[in-house]
Amino acid sequence: MPKVSTEGKTVEEKMAMAAEISKGYFRVGLNCSECILRTFLDMHDTDLPESIIRLASGFGGGMGHTKNTCGAITGAVLALGIEKGRDPFDREDVSERIKYLQGSIYPIFGEMVNEMKEEYGTLICSELSNPFGDFECKARKKNCMQMIAYCASIAEKYANK
Repeated sequence: MPKVSTEGKTVEEKMAMAAEISKGYFRVGLNCSECILRTFLDMHDTDLPESIIRLASGFGGGMGHTKNTCGAITGAVLALGIEKGRDPFDREDVSERIKYLQGSIYPIFGEMVNEMKEEYGTLICSELSNPFGDFECKARKKNCMQMIAYCASIAEKYANK
């Protein structure tokens, strides 16, 4: 897919772009996690190969369609890693690796996930989708698309912090 220019855009504009792009991917059959990771590949300058999207495939439907942790949330965590992840080998000392992870990496990811949990009350796919009954129904799919858009926009917000 072509890269999307975000140059000169505000964080709010980037968040809105992420929401719309991710919904478009859901409409053409990408799963929740793939939508968000694909959106980040489109919006961020990265040297990652296009095939990296494969990493997100198993997280859809709450990890392998088991309806556990929501794929939109795990996709957002994967996507945020593009901008905020670490190279664990950039520090030689084990204690420095751990200190950096706990002091600089986990806090931003945890803050993002907690914001998503505050919005929806849960991170569990089955709890998010059960009110709609049949998992294949249109209302559940519409709800998931809105959640994908929300999670993509929040991940974009945290990528810009």
